[in-house]
This record gives sequence, C-alpha cells and structure tokens, in this order.
Amino acid sequence: MTTAQEAGRPDSGPTPRGLRLIIHIDGAARGNPGPAGIGVMLETDDRRLCRTFCRYIGEATNNVAEYEALLLALREARLLHPADVRIRSDSELLVRQLHGRYRVKHPRLRVLYAQALGLIHELAAASCRFSVEHIGRELNRRADALANQAIDEAPTGRRPQKDPS
Repeated sequence: MTTAQEAGRPDSGPTPRGLRLIIHIDGAARGNPGPAGIGVMLETDDRRLCRTFCRYIGEATNNVAEYEALLLALREARLLHPADVRIRSDSELLVRQLHGRYRVKHPRLRVLYAQALGLIHELAAASCRFSVEHIGRELNRRADALANQAIDEAPTGRRPQKDPS
C-alpha cells in the first residue's frame, strides 16, 4: 500500500513558488460512535487567506471524523492549486497511518485512507508538496472548536417537547 509520504514526497527538494497552505484539521465524536463533526482551518503561510469549515457528519467514530476532516481539507486545498500543503492534526493515529508507520486495519478507515491517498496523488501530480504533522491539542484548538461547533449546531431530528402547562 502506498503511503501519503510516498505519494506527496514531503521534504524532497526545494518548495516550488506559489501558494503555501497550512491546514489544521480535527474531528470530534460525542460518544464513540456518536454525533460527529469536523473542523478545518485553512490559511496561507502569510495569513492573507484564511477559511474555516465546520460540518456535521452524523453518527461516526472519532477516527472516522478525523479522516473526514482530512478529506474536506484536501478537497478545499485542491481547488486553490497550491504549491505546498501542510496538514496539522492532533490525531496521532491518522498522522502515523499517513506516514506508513501504522497499518490501516479498520475497513471504514481503509476506504477513507484510500480516498485521502487519491487526493494527495492529485496534489503531487500538480507539483504540490504535501506533508502532515502531529501537533498537540493545545495547538489545534481552533479546528477542535469548529468540529464541536458542527455538532452543537446540527439538527437533532427530535421534535421539541410540548410544555405540559
């Protein structure tokens, strides 16, 4: 299985000129599985462009939410035709799987992993450097807040209870 490191060839040679993106991602699930949301904060290295995304994804595990956040980030990055994409995540599992240090065993994660590799290959084919790094939760607070906001703002599907009075 190809790893993201092999696909994007991070740290291989000089960075081409052009748009450089730093993208913080996070997924959250209340219960595991439970209601889940994703948060993505995309910005340029000079902070001229900053976009945030939060999306409710329904019932999912935390690991699925982390991968869904990665997929959203990669799709949004692809639209901007960047020269360099740096993904920052507090999910050690996701980062180590993308680096090829951990195998992807869970069937649902295998599908999401393959989708992520496909998007990373597209970026690489367009001469975009790709890297992913693990960061501490304290450095990922904004993406975490966006993921939780998505859950908080999600429709519950329940009808409000009538006031008995």
